[in-house]
Amino acid sequence: MTAHDLPAVNASLNGLSAILLAAGFTFIKRGNKIAHRNCMISALASSAAFLACYLTYHFTVKTITRFVNPPEWRPVYLAILISHTILAMVILPLIVATVIFAAKGNFERHKKFARWTWPLWMYVSVTGVVVYLFLYQIFPQK
Repeated sequence: MTAHDLPAVNASLNGLSAILLAAGFTFIKRGNKIAHRNCMISALASSAAFLACYLTYHFTVKTITRFVNPPEWRPVYLAILISHTILAMVILPLIVATVIFAAKGNFERHKKFARWTWPLWMYVSVTGVVVYLFLYQIFPQK
């Protein structure tokens, strides 16, 4: 495996995070706190692995992939990318706070934060996969 394989790895880690987030949400709605906790810790680990791979890729591969073709899809791609990037920066402190509240047993604050954290984290995870699909699968950029 080389650094050029990391975009696919990153998309896989984002997709795994989304699946784990969905499962964690389902488990807490069903009252299964242990399964919820395990899914959310796994989603956190998957997101952390994504971040490590993402940073490795961008520090190793010095080229920037630009979405150029087809030009009619560029605004859609940019809207997804910009919202993904902004929310990815916003979500990190929310995830940390939400996890800390749960770890300390402050479940009321955990729930209040999770109402914002979960959908934003899910959006970031899913749009990470969508960005990959646009750039490397649906409209490969040369």
